Amino acid sequence: MIGTPQSDSGAWVRLAVDRFEKPLTLYATRMLGDAESARDVVQETFLRLCVQDRASIEPRLAEWLFTVCRNKALDILRKENRMTRLSEEQVLQCPSPAPSPPEVVEQRDSAARVYDLLETLPASQREVIRLKFQNGFSYQEISRISGHSVSNVGYLIHVGLKTLRGQLLNGQPAQAHT
Repeated sequence: MIGTPQSDSGAWVRLAVDRFEKPLTLYATRMLGDAESARDVVQETFLRLCVQDRASIEPRLAEWLFTVCRNKALDILRKENRMTRLSEEQVLQCPSPAPSPPEVVEQRDSAARVYDLLETLPASQREVIRLKFQNGFSYQEISRISGHSVSNVGYLIHVGLKTLRGQLLNGQPAQAHT
């Protein structure tokens, strides 16, 4: 066998950092409303990964990372006893592929509208919708990350999307359910 278990573990962690650092930072930033605190949370998440048993974590690595990141972010929010929202400027700074200039303007307007409307939803709906559509997690994974039952995750996503759709189509705020 080439390499030591220690070096294999280090390479595994580096691959995890390469793959998940940006999505975790975006996730934590949206939760905390502060990019610097989000980077600290993500760093702590990866430090915790370094001391975990690879065999037990690897099959569910993404889920484990997002759960640890979420819990660390919630700890910060509890300590600060505050919830913050992103400004429109911060929302528009999210990375995206490089479309043509007219597409950029159209996408910005649409995205800003959706993000504004997303912020009108209850926190539980916002969180599960972001985990599903921004991070691609399954309902089962979202359930384990958020602590909601799988059926509740489905309900929260359904009601949140229905509310957003109504707001987008009617141009009026729809009633959000918790």
